[in-house]
Amino acid sequence: MSDLGRVLRLDARRTALLVSVPLLTLVGTAAAALSLCPSVAYWDNAVVALVNAVRLLGPVAAALAAWTAVRERPLDYLRDLTARSPATGVLFDLLLLAAAALVSYGAVTAVVVAATLARDQAGHPQPMGVAAGAGSLVLHVVAGYLAGRLVPHRATAGFVLGLTAVWAAARVPGVSWWSLLPPAAFDRIALFTALRPEVLADQVTWAAGLTTALILGYVMWATRRFLLVLPLVVALAATVTATLGLHRTGGGTVAPVAAEPVCREWPLTVCVHPALRDALPRLVAAATPVAARLNGTPGAFTALEQRPMWVPVAVNGGVATVHLDEELSGGYAARAVRQISDSLKDATACAAPPNEYRALVDAWLLDDEPPAVPDPDAARRFASWSETARRAWLRQHFAAYRTCALVPADFRTERPRRPVLAKHVRHPASHRPNRSAR
Repeated sequence: MSDLGRVLRLDARRTALLVSVPLLTLVGTAAAALSLCPSVAYWDNAVVALVNAVRLLGPVAAALAAWTAVRERPLDYLRDLTARSPATGVLFDLLLLAAAALVSYGAVTAVVVAATLARDQAGHPQPMGVAAGAGSLVLHVVAGYLAGRLVPHRATAGFVLGLTAVWAAARVPGVSWWSLLPPAAFDRIALFTALRPEVLADQVTWAAGLTTALILGYVMWATRRFLLVLPLVVALAATVTATLGLHRTGGGTVAPVAAEPVCREWPLTVCVHPALRDALPRLVAAATPVAARLNGTPGAFTALEQRPMWVPVAVNGGVATVHLDEELSGGYAARAVRQISDSLKDATACAAPPNEYRALVDAWLLDDEPPAVPDPDAARRFASWSETARRAWLRQHFAAYRTCALVPADFRTERPRRPVLAKHVRHPASHRPNRSAR
């Protein structure tokens, strides 16, 4: 009866692992929230949030596994009373610990997916990224538990926590291929790019291979079954192959992808990345006055398109291309249309000190406050003209505006007038029409 009671207490201690589920879920959710972009719901960034969460979740899970192994080690003699293999209890414990960790990881995944679906998401879900995070988490659990089995000391859990935390903290996103080893560190994925599937596949293979090698190695040591050498070698070979695959990437984890834009057709055709569809109203409102004022000039455009950051902004063939802040921070629309005026500059001619008179015209184009210019009379004269007169003046002086060659004399020309379609003129007496001819 005494042995039976101890077995029951052993099982009760296993059920205490359920306490780790809410703890790991809380830690993982907090870590994922730090990586989620607050304004853009991009599926690739949801995957990045999950993978990055393992960098914090993994050390905690490893420490809990090591602590459990140390607690249960004194009761191993009860397992020796049965006819089961000495590795059976260890494998059962690993299964239970891994299941608890994966339940927590599943809860974190559900939170991240719900947060992404709640907004206008873009891109495509990547199950391979979810598997990469899960594999890395299970690897931490196995490594922590086996460390507790091999060194059954109370300090082992703290040592495992510190060691795995240093291993996770040593990863700096985008610096080296070394940072791609699980738990990987990813930068936030920019729009018009996506995670490379082969990188995620190599991470899954690396974690699965090393996890299998650790388990097989322990079982072979505990049971003296050397027939396990062959599958152990296969697992290690898979890990080495995945390591070489990650090394070949050179730290490059993303690749350009084409995205079907969302557009608004009136009064301008304005197209943006689907993750930024909320920017359309403000962008249309900011770009429409600029398009109207540039109408009739070589810089005229009737369409505005968002392009990736590596594509230069320009106005060609009636299409203006701009870059947008992915976070849609305050003033993003004004900054986008300013890129249009900047793209109209001749880079070579405008390399000299800034031209104040061009800045005066830019302020009108962008509805900004007019700057101070060396000739106040030119500024007053330009301010006194009507909107129609200014547009006519810009059509006449666009070449000087483009090359930053505007001078005060350009503003002293006769005030532009609206074209007159018809005008009544009094005829001289000698040319009056003969009313009797009617």
